[in-house]
Amino acid sequence: FFFSFDMFRAASHAGRFGARNLMKSTLKPRPVYAAWSSASIVNIPQRSYASSSASSFLTSTNAAVIEDMHRSWKNDPESVESDWAEFFSSVENGTAPNEAVRMPKRTSKFAGVSSGGSGENVEENYKVYQLIRAYRVLGHFLAKLDPLNLEQPSFTKVKEEYKRELHPSNYGFTAADMDREFYVGHDFPGGKSVRTLRETIDLLQSVYCGEIGVQYKHVHDPSIKQWVKEKVESGKAWTLTNDEKKKAFLQVAEAEGFEQYCGKKFNAKRFGLDGGESLIPAMHKLVETAAEHGVENIVIGMPHRGRLNVMANIMGKPLEQLFSEFQMDSDKALSDSVLGSGDVKYHLGTSHNVQVGDKTIHLSLAANPSHLEAVNPVVLGKTRAKQTDFGGNVDYNRAMGVLIHGDAAFAGQGVVGEVIELSGLEDFSTGGTIHIIVNNQIGFTTVPKFARTSPYPSEIAKAAGSPIFHVNGDNPAAVAAVLKLAVEFRQKFHTDTVIDMYCYRRNGHNEFDQPHFTQPKMYQKIDKHPTVCTVYGDKLVEEKIIDEKERKKVIKDVKKKLDEGFKNSKDYHTATGDWLECHWSDFVGTESKPKIYDTGVEKDTLKHIMSKLVEFPEGFHVHKSLMNIRFAEFKKMIETEKNFNWAMGEALAFGSLLLEKNEVRLCGQDCERGTFNHRHAVLYCQDTEKTYENLKHLSNDQGFFNVINSSLSENAVLGFEHGYSLEDPKALVIWEAQFGDFANGAQVIFDQFITTGEQKWLRMSGLTMFLPHGYDGQGPEHSSGRVERFLQACDDDPSKFESNVDLANRTINIQVANCTTPANHFHLIRRQIHRNYRKPLVVMTPKSLLGHKDCVSDISEFTPESKFHRVYFDQSENMVSDNEVRRLVFCSGQVYYTLAAERKRLREENNGNDDVALVRIEQIAPFPYDLVNENIEKYSNAELVWVQEEPLNAGPWTYVQPRLETASGGKTRPRYIGRPPAAAPATGVKLRHNEELKNLVSKTFEK
Repeated sequence: FFFSFDMFRAASHAGRFGARNLMKSTLKPRPVYAAWSSASIVNIPQRSYASSSASSFLTSTNAAVIEDMHRSWKNDPESVESDWAEFFSSVENGTAPNEAVRMPKRTSKFAGVSSGGSGENVEENYKVYQLIRAYRVLGHFLAKLDPLNLEQPSFTKVKEEYKRELHPSNYGFTAADMDREFYVGHDFPGGKSVRTLRETIDLLQSVYCGEIGVQYKHVHDPSIKQWVKEKVESGKAWTLTNDEKKKAFLQVAEAEGFEQYCGKKFNAKRFGLDGGESLIPAMHKLVETAAEHGVENIVIGMPHRGRLNVMANIMGKPLEQLFSEFQMDSDKALSDSVLGSGDVKYHLGTSHNVQVGDKTIHLSLAANPSHLEAVNPVVLGKTRAKQTDFGGNVDYNRAMGVLIHGDAAFAGQGVVGEVIELSGLEDFSTGGTIHIIVNNQIGFTTVPKFARTSPYPSEIAKAAGSPIFHVNGDNPAAVAAVLKLAVEFRQKFHTDTVIDMYCYRRNGHNEFDQPHFTQPKMYQKIDKHPTVCTVYGDKLVEEKIIDEKERKKVIKDVKKKLDEGFKNSKDYHTATGDWLECHWSDFVGTESKPKIYDTGVEKDTLKHIMSKLVEFPEGFHVHKSLMNIRFAEFKKMIETEKNFNWAMGEALAFGSLLLEKNEVRLCGQDCERGTFNHRHAVLYCQDTEKTYENLKHLSNDQGFFNVINSSLSENAVLGFEHGYSLEDPKALVIWEAQFGDFANGAQVIFDQFITTGEQKWLRMSGLTMFLPHGYDGQGPEHSSGRVERFLQACDDDPSKFESNVDLANRTINIQVANCTTPANHFHLIRRQIHRNYRKPLVVMTPKSLLGHKDCVSDISEFTPESKFHRVYFDQSENMVSDNEVRRLVFCSGQVYYTLAAERKRLREENNGNDDVALVRIEQIAPFPYDLVNENIEKYSNAELVWVQEEPLNAGPWTYVQPRLETASGGKTRPRYIGRPPAAAPATGVKLRHNEELKNLVSKTFEK
């Protein structure tokens, strides 16, 4: 019976809003006012709108007026006119609104109009309401956001259109109406429900069209919309005290001074914050407000632009250290026990404790590559890890994530959308991330009209219903006030919010770039535009908050502080501790001696875990196929202590680590069940769909087990898990690809973080990655985990025979394995935790071997006498003497079982002995030179061969070939047997697949 909020929202999303568009819409049946009881909700037939005076009244009456009257009537029935009281009472009792009562004659008590019939006055008040809501929806388009007042063609057109939408004449008002009083509602600021039109418009313009623009009507949650509206319309949200404004001036002076000082002293790139210095007082306010609200840690991710400024002025990195890094040459760089290759200074991370009153808050700035936005999920994973305690309880006050973005990157990089979609998922939520877009209005040399479709770079955030605040970067106080509100919002609603700080980039992409080449008009304006410090200083002087003497003293003191830092930088020596965090103090680096622990587990413990794997609550009905197959098999394994399959081996690894009070976090697409139906870590009752996780019920004081079906994202989810692993070295963190082929969707995370992070930034990670791999005739996208790419990324020297196994394990950047038994997989997983150092581990996990009859292990292979085998020697019981072996075959993964079966067939067919030795390399990197050499020496007369399923230009061949030669002492060059080179990893034709496999098997045993 009224124009609903949904209709306004739909109109605004279509890009057109206002009375003229709304009135043109076709009226459709709408439910009765939602605040009334559910029993009274009925649909009003469309024909009734034109058929009765009551329905005519209902369609023209202001929704806000009725809402206020209904609320008032609920509290006190006598507070409204008698005809309205009768109307509300009738509808509450179930009568359709158009039949409830005769049309009420007037709404004078609520309309704020003292004379005239109800129809005219109500319609006018309704138009005022439309105007008010139009400002709330569209006012940000007319806000004074751009310090340069640039004319971006697409945005200018939008602004002009909405300027007409917000003009009073668009709603039928004339100049004569400006001083008339109208009803504006009790929720309007100041508590006055009746205001003149002029007063109403002035207030709306000050709230929504000043130097802060607010976008919140797209938000899904009504309570959030109400909170934001009340905050911004109160007039108090953007208010800072004079002392706070003075502090903001000091902070922006420090930011500007730092950039100018570096520009004069160092002939080097710094990717300065020039033009966006308001970020610094804003970040100060964010930290201060977060500490006041009980936040204990802030994890920050940001691009290279402005990073050095944030390090100096927010993170507390000493100026002498920063300046010393500018002065490093190739001989001095990373000396004094700093290990690794290092990285450019504007990629480095750091951490610092900040005191805010009587509270201490820890800040950490994540190291990141030049790949913009790639650090986002890493920061959020680290934040989530900080929030999670031993029992898996999450406290959002323990940590808060802050992501600083560039405008072009926020709109252009797909990982932004992936991260935003993760924000509301139970196992990925961090209780709200504060996103700050430093909107330079340019990306390298590309202006917005070529960089995005939307008028703002922040539009992607609307998908998750995040409020967005646009603010003029030439007003540091306004930016700081917005950040303060953002923290308060995050603490109340635990959801994301976005701040879009309009500013500019005073220099080119870097300090040696010439921006006039491509943006001459923009940079002519920038050249003439005063600095942020000048603009804000002038404003404070004009407002008599500071005088010229104070202004000059602040700038002089900043210069003095910078001079002292520069002077001390000449004697500063970088140390490892400057780069590392304290959480890893019990873990060693590449030069320390590792402590090796046994990975075997006591038999009684194994049997306890197995007994728990076949238990579930009474009345919990597991699917009959699982009961008849999986649980029947598990029970048989328990009874016989033999033939443990892959699922059992993996579950024993997880369970034993949990009983040792380690956290196990397994995440990926469909990993609860497992892509290939082997895991079933989460059981579903077939009657109720309630779930049960056996590994959460091993003991009362076990570690936290969390298996997570992730969103359909590789890039963001892998980045998140990597971040989680960086924070907690005692957690086994595993990311599992649905198929190994799909891991390349996260290639940036592999290349820029996982394989290089320790060397660039001294950040250890024990992240484990399961990549299902194996050639089973499933086509080019479901066969290969691209093991060659990970082996190519390994940094071990193929020409150096490393006999010190411990040293090889500690110094390589990543480990790559392809296990062929459940027991070896068990030990490999446990080894990740039972070391006092951490390395990323890439495991090519099997598919067909999950149910292979020969891919089994007995309980003795899991007990304390057992261990991880880097290499499985030939296990034939029918082998000829060592010197009679004619061919020594090295292989890895499931192809071994194909070769072993063929060897057995040939032996039985020929009634002879085996003369081809099959040796499995389980740990491909670091390469097991010692064990490979032992086999080569053992079968000294044998031809050396490498066999693989993959094509010649894929698989391990290019990695193992030179290392096999090195392991032989340079005496033997291995021969390749496998598929020929191919562009696609595998054929999609089953017959061709079988023919290729038959061919490589035949070549392996041919005489």
